[in-house]
Amino acid sequence: MKKLESVNYKGFIWPVIIGLILWFMTPIKPATVPVAGWHMFALFVATIIACITRPLPIGGVSIIAFALTVLTKTVPMEKAIVGFGNASIWMIAMAFFIARGFIKTGLGRRIALNFVKAFGKRTLGLAYSLIGVDLILAPATPSNTARAGGVLYPIIESLSQSFGSDPKKGTERKIGSFLIFAEYHGDMITAAMFMTAMAANPLVQTLAKSNGVNITWIGWFLAALVPGIISLIIVPWLIYKMYPPEIKETPNAKQWAEDELSKMGAMTLPEKLMAVIFVIALVLWIVGSFIGIDATLAAFIALGLLLLCGVLSWQDVLHETGAWNTLTWFSVLVMMAGQLTTLGFIPWLSKTVGNSLHGMNWILVLVILIIAYFYSHYLFASSTAHVTAMYSAFLAVAISAHVPPMLAALMLGFFGNLMASTTHYASGPAPVLFGSGYVPQSKWWSLNFVLGIFYLVVWIGIGSLWMKVIGMW
Repeated sequence: MKKLESVNYKGFIWPVIIGLILWFMTPIKPATVPVAGWHMFALFVATIIACITRPLPIGGVSIIAFALTVLTKTVPMEKAIVGFGNASIWMIAMAFFIARGFIKTGLGRRIALNFVKAFGKRTLGLAYSLIGVDLILAPATPSNTARAGGVLYPIIESLSQSFGSDPKKGTERKIGSFLIFAEYHGDMITAAMFMTAMAANPLVQTLAKSNGVNITWIGWFLAALVPGIISLIIVPWLIYKMYPPEIKETPNAKQWAEDELSKMGAMTLPEKLMAVIFVIALVLWIVGSFIGIDATLAAFIALGLLLLCGVLSWQDVLHETGAWNTLTWFSVLVMMAGQLTTLGFIPWLSKTVGNSLHGMNWILVLVILIIAYFYSHYLFASSTAHVTAMYSAFLAVAISAHVPPMLAALMLGFFGNLMASTTHYASGPAPVLFGSGYVPQSKWWSLNFVLGIFYLVVWIGIGSLWMKVIGMW
């Protein structure tokens, strides 16, 4: 080694300055926030800013953040290291490995070519067809990470490469960037539409019941139906306009796909094994909650079978750098976000918001609560963690302000999914799809910000009116 690796030292300036300012504001912090909680807030904000300024790749930033968190004694090592044992994060890593099986065997390419054959006249049509698959799977797949990362990401990856769209070659904008981002939002919307489509949704039902609100599966679905369908129709089109693919029409795609499928010939043994193992994983994701097998274990079983059958080698697993990179940085951010709750910062924030809304009109209270709930997600690296930390408190505030209980419970439930329209660490599917490299962080954040406003308008406005029409409040 004759040259040092490149480091953007200027990128450290703002994270360090803002982090130190917040750290040394400890003497004037809110009285009910413990010192450790305030220090954790300072470190977390500095880390997020560093993710934006990028002095190092996000994995490098997270390692430094982890070291500082422990070094400053904000969080002891035995608690900090727990983040690397988070089941949801390992589920994300498994999704990368399963995707590698699709690509290596050629099964992903075969599926992608069949999609092109059926829907390939326009890129927008491809996006709608992929989201349609997500919609069909959503009611029976309680892990949106499994759905987006394990099922659809491998297909999108193969489809993108079939069109010569590869971030490693600088051609991600051809088609891959659009399809990745459209699926991210399609998955987010379908997660909001069904009580069984995302892990935190059943938790919402439980927490709502403890506040005297009984949410049923059909009630959730009916309430989400109209805003959900509107979102599924409009959002892919909005993304198409804001972040257009370079390849918009593929008039010869059907014939090309047929020719490519002809060249591939009949399915090979590795493809057949990959298909069978994938179906096993899909079945386990669907019925796992009934037989005591969670989504992460199902993914581990799938990877074990892929290795056992020789579809993947251990070297394939080791060389899947996207998985290990995501496992590193997401584990650290989840740990830090979790400690914001454990050390008292998030409980203080929830209580402060509640106190500030006392005596207001209930409609205004609902809007403010949902906006606060939505944008506070920048402080979380997990939708489930966010729901756990703030849902009950915000629902209690809403009910005490005379917001119709079912309206408040369901709106907060819906936005427990839609608030993923914020960051690249907002939910399980985010690091999988962002980690693919097709969409840069700046675009991920800016597009999500615009679409977040769309969700707030449609789901609060039209969603509330729709719930009134069907008599839910």
